[in-house]
Amino acid sequence: MGDDLDTRIRAAAMTWLRQRCTPEDPVVHRDELLGFHFEGRQFSLIDNQLGIRKPRGMTAALSILTTYTSDGARAPYEDEVGVDGLLRYKFQGNPSHYTNVGLLRAHELGVPLIWFFGVRQSLYLPSFPVWIVGIEESSSQVVVALDEAQRHLPLDGPVSLIERRYSETISRVRLHQPVFRQRVIQAYDTSCAMCRLRHRSLLDAAHIIPDREFRGVPAVSNGMALCKIHHTAFDQNILGIRPDFTIEVRADILQEIDGPMLKHGLQEMNNLPLVLPRRRADKPDRDLVEERYERFRAAG
Repeated sequence: MGDDLDTRIRAAAMTWLRQRCTPEDPVVHRDELLGFHFEGRQFSLIDNQLGIRKPRGMTAALSILTTYTSDGARAPYEDEVGVDGLLRYKFQGNPSHYTNVGLLRAHELGVPLIWFFGVRQSLYLPSFPVWIVGIEESSSQVVVALDEAQRHLPLDGPVSLIERRYSETISRVRLHQPVFRQRVIQAYDTSCAMCRLRHRSLLDAAHIIPDREFRGVPAVSNGMALCKIHHTAFDQNILGIRPDFTIEVRADILQEIDGPMLKHGLQEMNNLPLVLPRRRADKPDRDLVEERYERFRAAG
């Protein structure tokens, strides 16, 4: 009976999340997660106080949660990835706490969980299904796989360079990039920082310093919410951002004659102020902006 309940709850929760979290609105509010209903009664998908949700009557943990914190210029994932490229999740206090026991049971049974990542206060981006594939008691943490391929990577021996890079790519594409994107878009109130376009599906989280570089950390202060055309123009050094957060269009582009998109979408951006987040911690790092602006000038 318990196993059947466990299976039904997991299936119902993930089905609801697939329907609720669309490309246009992929994040879910805390109140929605606490107020989820299952078979006619309220059944919270997250714990009201703890990071691990192990409901009474279920055989294993249902979800894990990472709380939102302002990250400034620090990489928020640097202490969560092992040498194998897989992500880690810390136990909740005492290893014998019932929530941690729930994680151990999830590992033993191989059942899928939901991982809720905070992108703003009380707003979460869900990632599912995920699996607990290893226990590291000495570090008080579990190893989390984000897809079926990661579930079968070796944990008890050396990991090849190819396997590590493959695993890191999965973690970046499945979790780090989506979380970074939503944190940046939320910080900019779902609006392009240049043209103020508010269609979420047409917005990107542009890196000031590219993420392939050491200083290109996945932090909001290294990002800007830009529509797709202005993101591409920024990456191609058609547009630049001065250290005083003013938009500058490359001189040769200003001289071109073309259709209305060039005129209104690019040329008229010249000398306009960038629309910045309200919170100081979310604003672009001025040093990174200045570094990127020097590259823009060199390209011009």
